[in-house]
Amino acid sequence: MTSQQNEKLKTPVIEKWVKDYYKDLYIRARFKTGNSALAEDLVQETFLSAYRGYSKFKGESSPRTWLMQILHNKIADHFRKKYKSPIDTKLADSQYEVTSHFDSFGNWEPNGYEKNWESPHLLDNEDFNLHFSTCIGHLPDQWSGIIMDKYIRGKKTDLICQENQISTTNYWQVIHRAKLMLKKCLERYFKE
Repeated sequence: MTSQQNEKLKTPVIEKWVKDYYKDLYIRARFKTGNSALAEDLVQETFLSAYRGYSKFKGESSPRTWLMQILHNKIADHFRKKYKSPIDTKLADSQYEVTSHFDSFGNWEPNGYEKNWESPHLLDNEDFNLHFSTCIGHLPDQWSGIIMDKYIRGKKTDLICQENQISTTNYWQVIHRAKLMLKKCLERYFKE
């Protein structure tokens, strides 16, 4: 088959593959990443790579298997890139200075919102949960992942450090600073 014939065939073939395999690829990417938008991006990149590398598909496996392998590589590349970059524990805004939140004994400085945290029904409040999700979303990606792993998924510190390829010192810095940012953000809810 000439390259011109190959080029004419690949567009309809890839379009058919998108119809046939998009859902399977998306489910796999969503499961592996835990993020819908990222899963969609990775699946799109998979089909783009399949389109560009169509001549490499020899039919020795099913199209689904070949696409899944491309997706697997895209997911691995994403996490390799994400976790190889160091976590930036510097905060851009001076409003998050650590000392401004604590008294000389290391206790939280009172700011008038203490009683709000004592409500037993706070987590049942849909508006508060939406605000909480927004606050988590404002954290840097790795920070939010670490916070979710520790407090929502209940993972152990050693495992989180290993998965994120960070030291325990860096881990505790991230936890501490992320909690400060979350507290500041969550207190906006009580101001409204």
